[in-house]
Amino acid sequence: MPYDLKELAAISGQSGLFRLVKPARHGVLVESLDAKATRTLAPASNKVSLLSEIGIYSQDSDETVPLTEVFENIHQKYGADVPLTNKSSEAELTSFLGEVLPEYDRQRVYISDIKKLVTWYGIVSQNVPYGAAPSTEPSTEEGTEQA
Repeated sequence: MPYDLKELAAISGQSGLFRLVKPARHGVLVESLDAKATRTLAPASNKVSLLSEIGIYSQDSDETVPLTEVFENIHQKYGADVPLTNKSSEAELTSFLGEVLPEYDRQRVYISDIKKLVTWYGIVSQNVPYGAAPSTEPSTEEGTEQA
């Protein structure tokens, strides 16, 4: 897995991404993935979604493509710098996702999801070291959430 997303999470009600530090009595201690690296407590009432468990809907209605695989496709095509932002036009965003994941479900993946994907990739590519993909990659991970 090129980008290690196991300890990275998105938290409902908070912008940006966070690295899980350790569990706490009333939630989980997290560190923001930005220049400040602020540590805060994410209360148990907030939904914490691990990036390693998120997937993008594919045209096969029973399958999702894990976010790690989507990030790998983006990295192979664009490297660490994506040529657009979450402020780009809808046409640019859908074209971008179509290039990196041609089999994505255009009915169930919304523009807001693609914006989130672009934002998250930018944060991850700046703050998480990229490792070379293993030679044999088992594809047993299956995402359960939509990005």
